[in-house]
Amino acid sequence: MESISVFEIIKVGIGPSSSHTMGPWNAASAFIRIIKRERSIAEVKEVFLEFFGSLAKTGIGHGTDIAGMLGLNGEDFKTINTSKIDEKIAHIKDTQTINLGGEKEIPFVYGYHLVLNMQKSLDFHPNGMIFRAVFEDGTELVQDFYSVGGGFIASQEKNSIQKHCVRTLYPCHKASDIAKYCEKLGLTKISDLIFINEESWRTQEETREEALYIWQQIKECIYKGVNKEGILPGGLNVSRRAAGINRKLLGDKIYKNKDEWFQQVVDAEENFTNINKWIACFALAVNEENASFGRIITAPTNGASGVIPAVLMYSQAFTDSISDEDIVRFLLVAGEIGTLFKKNATISAAMGGCQAEIGVSSAMAAAGLTEILGGSVGQVLMAAEIAMEHHLGLTCDPIKGLVQIPCIERNTMGAIKAITAANIALESDPTKAKVTLDEVIQTMWETALSMSDRFKETSEGGLAIAVNVPEC
Repeated sequence: MESISVFEIIKVGIGPSSSHTMGPWNAASAFIRIIKRERSIAEVKEVFLEFFGSLAKTGIGHGTDIAGMLGLNGEDFKTINTSKIDEKIAHIKDTQTINLGGEKEIPFVYGYHLVLNMQKSLDFHPNGMIFRAVFEDGTELVQDFYSVGGGFIASQEKNSIQKHCVRTLYPCHKASDIAKYCEKLGLTKISDLIFINEESWRTQEETREEALYIWQQIKECIYKGVNKEGILPGGLNVSRRAAGINRKLLGDKIYKNKDEWFQQVVDAEENFTNINKWIACFALAVNEENASFGRIITAPTNGASGVIPAVLMYSQAFTDSISDEDIVRFLLVAGEIGTLFKKNATISAAMGGCQAEIGVSSAMAAAGLTEILGGSVGQVLMAAEIAMEHHLGLTCDPIKGLVQIPCIERNTMGAIKAITAANIALESDPTKAKVTLDEVIQTMWETALSMSDRFKETSEGGLAIAVNVPEC
C-alpha cells in the first residue's frame, strides 16, 4: 500500500469543497498536462467537460463548474486572487471563450462545452467527470477522472494519479502499525515516528517549516473570517456569524493585524462559556470563508476545514501547549490519522456521507490535541477512535447543494467532540478500551457502503429535502 504524506491530507486549498471544487480543478489541470504530454495545446480546437453523479447534482452549489473552467483556463487555486474569480468566470461566459492552459483562446460555450449530467453516474466513483479534447485534425483525446475526496483525483487506469509512489521507512497503514513501530523504536510520542517517516518527502526542518506555514495560513483564514460581515453567496441568504461572536467576546478591544487579534483572544476572559464560544467562532470563521471561495486549509476536506483550525487555535489560546513545536506535533499526528481513513475507508462525503468529513477531521483533531497535552501513544489513538465513534452514520445532506447548512455548524460540533474525546482519552487506560481505532475505521467504511446514496452529498435526502428552498 502506498504511503501518504501528512501534508497531502492537511494542505492549502480553496472553498467551498475539496471533492467538488479542488478535485475537479486538479483534474482539469491534470488534463491540460496530458494534452501537453500527448500532443500540444496549440493543436486543440475544442475541449469538452461533462460532470456526472454527485458532481453534477450538487455542482452549482459547490462551484464544480467554476473549478472546471478555471482549471482549464490554466489557473492555480493555490495562487489565484480569490477576489477575481467572479470576474474571470464572467469573462469566460460573456466571451464564450477559454484560454486553454493559459496558452490558447478557443471557443467555450457554457452548457455545451461544459455539461452537468444529473441523470447518469459513472461506475468507478460517484464523483466522476470526463474530459474530451478535439484537435484540429479531427482526432480526440478522452480522459475520465474521479474526485475521491480531499482534492485527490484518480482515473480507472491509475488510482490517485497525482502522487508518485513513496514507501516510508516504517509504513503505517493502520493504527496498529503506529503502535507497533512506536513500541519497537522505544518512542513515547507518535509525532516522533511521523517525523522519521516524513523524511521520505523532505527533511525534518522542512517538515517543521511546512507545518508552521500551515499554522500561519490557519490564523490568516480565521482572522479574515472573524472580520467579515454580510451574507454568504449561493442564494440561501445565510448570514456570517463569526464576526459578531468575535466582536461580542472582545468588546471594545482594538487590534490592527492577526497577531494583535490573537493576543487579544489569549488575554480575553476565560470561562467555560466564553471558551466554548471562541471554539465555535474559530470554526465558523473558517467555514464561512470556505463557503465564499476563500483560501483555507483542507483538513482533510473543505467541508470539514474548520475543525482542526478550531481545535489547534483552542490549544494555543487556552491550554499550556503553546509552543511552535506543539503546533508541529499536533499537525503531524492529525495528518497521520487522516491517512489511515484515506487508505482504509474514505474521506469523500460522496462515498461515505459526512462521517467521512466531519467525523474524520474530528478524529484527527482529537489525536493531535491528545498528543500535545501529554497523551501516550495508546491515548492518542483512543482519542481518535472516540471522536469517530460518535460520528458514525452522519449523513451528508447539504441544503441546495451548498457547503453551508448544515455544514458550517457541523464544524463547531466536530471541534467540540474532538476536545471532549481528547479529555476522555487522557483520563482513560487505553488497554481497557473495547474498540480500537482500526475497528472503528472499518466500521465507518462498512457504514458508508450500507448508507443510502440519498445521504451521500446528492442533496436528495435528509435536511436537503426537508427544507423547502426556492431556486434563485
